[in-house]
Amino acid sequence: MKSNYAIIVAAGKGKRMKMPINKQFIYIQGRPILYYSISVFSKNPLIDGIVLVCAEDEIEYCKQEIVKKYNLDKVIKIVIGGKERQDSVFNGLKVLENCDVVLIHDGVRPFVTDRIIEDGIKYSNMYGACACGIMPKDTIKIKNKEGFTYKTLKRKELFMAQTPQCFKYDLIYDCHKKLINNRIQVTDDTTAVEYFGNKVYLYEGSYDNIKITTPEDLFIAENILKMHK
Repeated sequence: MKSNYAIIVAAGKGKRMKMPINKQFIYIQGRPILYYSISVFSKNPLIDGIVLVCAEDEIEYCKQEIVKKYNLDKVIKIVIGGKERQDSVFNGLKVLENCDVVLIHDGVRPFVTDRIIEDGIKYSNMYGACACGIMPKDTIKIKNKEGFTYKTLKRKELFMAQTPQCFKYDLIYDCHKKLINNRIQVTDDTTAVEYFGNKVYLYEGSYDNIKITTPEDLFIAENILKMHK
């Protein structure tokens, strides 16, 4: 029987939020952002387990104030994050056993949906690697060194990657291991597999599937939650 696991990465410090606590622990509508991010995966019947990656000094807080408090019983392990995001992801990958498909998700994307999760599993099984995302609403231009327009890109050819980014476990594990061993840094997990010549299928995400990064994002998140109620 095939097994699907999620790795939720919540080890970042979020300096752009300018708050005394890390952004994943900020409350919206009475619950922490991280709760919402974990909850959707925890309730989805296709997800067999969740690994949560967080800072070493926040492990106990996550265990008591999020996992136990809200009965998120599919969280099977909480592991320590690394220096960079890719180190954190690899720490999560290393503790998984008997995993066929792994979905890697930002802890500060609280509005992922069942449809996005299930599509990610489906396309991982079909293509080996996939990521959800959206077409930008704005026109994107490249400017030259003098500040003038160099090129205007076609919106229909552009894709703003979101998470989860989903993979056959053996593929993403091997690629991350090679990156770590060769001290190569990448910005996201799709880049990790692309670096070694693998293709990534891109599927439809959601404009609501925002990453909460700045204070302005909190207002947007509050409104999204109100609409979902």
